[in-house]
Amino acid sequence: MGKTLKRSAAFAALARALTAGARGGPSLGTRLAALPRMIRATTRGEYDGGLRLALMTAATAYIVSPFDLLPEIPLAIFGLADDAVMVTWLAGSVLAETERFLEWEARRSSVIPGGLVP
Repeated sequence: MGKTLKRSAAFAALARALTAGARGGPSLGTRLAALPRMIRATTRGEYDGGLRLALMTAATAYIVSPFDLLPEIPLAIFGLADDAVMVTWLAGSVLAETERFLEWEARRSSVIPGGLVP
């Protein structure tokens, strides 16, 4: 049930992201431009997206890999279905995570660095 919930959340994020530009949310270009900043902030330990980035990297590797769980040639449409699900999940995850990162970035820029004065 947990995996189904995560999958449906990724699909819902994909649907929200595709309509967000029309509703005033971050555009697709803004989200894609945030990817390098998100990766940099994660590698520096400033942003907590490590596991999510690892899963997205693994999904990308699976999609571009010539080895498949369900090969396309003997299984025809079923062989393409697993790739389609992975692409859809990856797109939804990237869009959801970049939205989360952009919100984190906005909150972070409103914080004034410094220490507590007694």
